[in-house]
Amino acid sequence: MFERFTEKARRVVFFARYEASQYGSPYIETEHLLLGFLREDRALAKWFPGGNSTETGIRAEIEGQITQRERISTSVEVPLTEECKKALNLAAEESERLAQRHIGTEHLLLGVLRVEGTLAAKLLRKRGLKPEAIREQLAKAPDSVSLRVSADPSVGAIATLDSFLAGLKGLNSEVLISFFAKNAEFIDASGKRWNREEIWKGFETLFAPYAKKNATYVVEGTLAETGALFIANVLWKNALLASEQRAWMHRMSVVLLSGADNWKILLAQVTPVQLS
Repeated sequence: MFERFTEKARRVVFFARYEASQYGSPYIETEHLLLGFLREDRALAKWFPGGNSTETGIRAEIEGQITQRERISTSVEVPLTEECKKALNLAAEESERLAQRHIGTEHLLLGVLRVEGTLAAKLLRKRGLKPEAIREQLAKAPDSVSLRVSADPSVGAIATLDSFLAGLKGLNSEVLISFFAKNAEFIDASGKRWNREEIWKGFETLFAPYAKKNATYVVEGTLAETGALFIANVLWKNALLASEQRAWMHRMSVVLLSGADNWKILLAQVTPVQLS
């Protein structure tokens, strides 16, 4: 089934696994799918009636109804519950209903909604989401990969950057490599250039520092925001680099280009920050 999933839909499942591990859950529940969905596809999340779809509000409600345990390592396999498997199967059914080959985040949303009685479905319906209304919207734009509601071209770039940075904590190379364009480059702290194939082969070497528990980041600001180009600086702390063991703080400049249906990383460059 997953071969039909769009990159965004696959990342929803990846982030659902990450959310489950953060809450110490031995299974990926529908609420984790919902959190993964909100983390990955913010433009689609804003489609909620009344604009009451903020991730913060939904996360707070979820945390108030689940048992939080000690975090589980992201290297530990966390299986899907039967409800989650049903949601994925229903997502495929919704895609076929519209005679579409891909399974996107919009189909996942419908799948989660149709598994009645689950926490995720209850939260979505509480906010006014109905399968019939979503199907009607999709029928009007059958070729869309996901529902698009934002006129701000930078929203997709920001969401892509946020998803990539958050995903580095899980260090899943198969998912994260999809964020890079085919002609992407990574320039490490020593100035060495890595092409996409080299990034793939040396993924853990390049990005392991960002998966450390005490590694934190903040997006300092944007240098360019257009419909086709987005450039941002990200400041990392405590992500020790192999080449600069004393550089506990460094800056990652990221250049994203708009593609046919999503944003891709064209260039990422790391520069150590020398503290005075």
